[in-house]
Amino acid sequence: MTIQVGDRLPDVPLTIAGADGPQPTTSGDFFSGKRTALFAVPGAFTPTCSARHLPSFVDKASELKGQGIDQIACISVNDPFVMAAWGERDGSSDITMLADGNGAFADAVGLTMDGSKFGLGNRSQRYSMIVNDGVVEQLNVEGPGEYRASSAEHMLEQLQPA
Repeated sequence: MTIQVGDRLPDVPLTIAGADGPQPTTSGDFFSGKRTALFAVPGAFTPTCSARHLPSFVDKASELKGQGIDQIACISVNDPFVMAAWGERDGSSDITMLADGNGAFADAVGLTMDGSKFGLGNRSQRYSMIVNDGVVEQLNVEGPGEYRASSAEHMLEQLQPA
């Protein structure tokens, strides 16, 4: 079952990927006490993810933080070394790269996809969410092959006062 707005995120292992090497954490610890802009991609270095998705959050990081976001994180079913390399090449210090190496988070939130046709195996769907202290405030799941609802630009629209 897919996670819904108002649900608490499941507590599963994750790895923070960075210059200091892999740092184990859990989703419970990572999202606790913070308002987080999370975006998920099917794979690091893949075309749409590298050309549009990650760059949208790099470009809009200060605007997101200006709208009450404490941290921004990118998550993918990749190992922490790949996520760290992608973050070093295309990311910024404003974005935490989270490795969901075994797909435990993607599976627990019900947002997996089968990328076997492309040699990717089971991966995460493309989506974004705003998580406040572990609870989903907004959820934007893309349809297959789409990219709009999970962009930083769309998230900024959602954060604008009514």
